[in-house]
Amino acid sequence: MTSVLVADDQALLRGSFRTLIDNDPGLVTVGEAENGDEAVELARRRRPDVVLMDIRMPVLDGVEATRRICAELSSKVLVLTMFDLDQYVYAALRAGASGFLLKDTPPAELLAAIHVVAGGEALLSPSVTRRLIEEFSRLPEPSRPSLTGVTEREVEVLRLVGRGQSNAEIAGRLHLGIGTVKTHVSHLLAKFAVRDRAQLVVVAYESGLITPNVGSV
Repeated sequence: MTSVLVADDQALLRGSFRTLIDNDPGLVTVGEAENGDEAVELARRRRPDVVLMDIRMPVLDGVEATRRICAELSSKVLVLTMFDLDQYVYAALRAGASGFLLKDTPPAELLAAIHVVAGGEALLSPSVTRRLIEEFSRLPEPSRPSLTGVTEREVEVLRLVGRGQSNAEIAGRLHLGIGTVKTHVSHLLAKFAVRDRAQLVVVAYESGLITPNVGSV
C-alpha cells in the first residue's frame, strides 16, 4: 500500500484529492497539510511514500517544503501547479521533486502519476521536458556539473533521459536491453548523487548536454 500526504492550502481540493486517493485500492492518504510548514512536519511524522505538494502555499511555499522533505526523508514529492511553466517548477525539480502535474489533470492520470512516482520513476513527459529546457535558458547560467568519470555510453543515456525518453525508448535508440539501460541510469543516479530521473533531467541541462537549440525531442 502506497501512503500519500496531501498538501494544499485549499480545503476543498485537499478533500477531493483525499477521496480520490482513498478510493484507489493501492493508495491511502495518511494526512493533509494546509501549508508548507505543516507538510514538512507531517511528512516527518507520517513518513509518506509520496507527497502531493501544491507549489504555492502560505507560511512556507511548496519549493522550500520540497527541499526540506527531500533532504531529510525518502518520500517522493509530486508537485501540483496551475500552469505547466510555473516559475517555481524548475526550482521544485532542483529541490528534489520527482515531477509535476497540473491541478486540472484528470483523476485517473493523477492516480497513475502517484503510482509512477512511488515506483521510483520521474513524471516528466518529452513535451514538458522540452518546455522546461526552454524555460531553463532564461535563467542565470548555473554551475555546470562535471561529467568526469561518466562513460561515453552513460553520457548517451543521460542525454536521452534529459530529452524525456523512457528506458524502453532509450533501449531502442541505443540498441540496448532495458536491463542494461536501467543499470546505466542507476550508475548515473549514483555518480551525480541525485534521487531520480527528474534530477537527471536537470543535470543533463546544466552540464550542457541539452540546450534549447540542440537536439529535438
